[in-house]
Amino acid sequence: MKILVCISHVPDTTSRINFSDNNTKFDTSGVQFVINPNDEFCLTRAMWFKEKQGATVHVINVGGPETEPTLRKALAIGADEAIRINTEATDGYSVAKQIAAVAKEGGYDLIIGGRESIDYNGGMVPGMLAKMLNYGFINTCIGLEIDGNTATATREIDGGTETIKTELPLVVGGQKGIVEESDLRIPNMRGIMQARKKPLSVKDPIDANSATQTTKFEEPAPKGDVKLVNTVDELIDLLHNDAKVI
Repeated sequence: MKILVCISHVPDTTSRINFSDNNTKFDTSGVQFVINPNDEFCLTRAMWFKEKQGATVHVINVGGPETEPTLRKALAIGADEAIRINTEATDGYSVAKQIAAVAKEGGYDLIIGGRESIDYNGGMVPGMLAKMLNYGFINTCIGLEIDGNTATATREIDGGTETIKTELPLVVGGQKGIVEESDLRIPNMRGIMQARKKPLSVKDPIDANSATQTTKFEEPAPKGDVKLVNTVDELIDLLHNDAKVI
């Protein structure tokens, strides 16, 4: 089985986010970048298939040279090969087009990536990728087993879960639950050393125009002042007379 894991290069949630050029561009100065958490869950599941079933695991990213440390981390976790498509990730449509072009050449049985990234939360790439490749698609996946050419997946739905059986090839949009947070792997020294010798190929992008354009970013409004109360009676009075919720 040949697996392609889509990796997004996203800001660490502890980083301070700022914008430049009149709030039209994200300012990367001083920002620490990591593997998108949903993608990391999917990569960990792919590593299980590699270890238990002998799968080959490739990772792919759309971005410039600045994303290569993130790909190297994925290699250190255990992926066999990394691919970087050398163009800026401008929107979900263009990213899906770039990955689809590589996937068509690679002949992958399973393409797996996070259901959304934590930077722009578009949640578009897996579904569009499946359409472009004419693969089956399962989103919000929290469980995945492969037996030969048959995939059994569990996904979240409103009010519960749904279990689906389908055939490969398949695109999966995964999230926490496909593995647990305790299953995530921290690269060890041996993995880091091996990652330096693993192939990281850079591919030229195809012609794929963006379907959307970002016009402006806006930070959340600051929180209001906090009022401290000393007694229960004072709290009840504020809730009744000021907030008018009781």
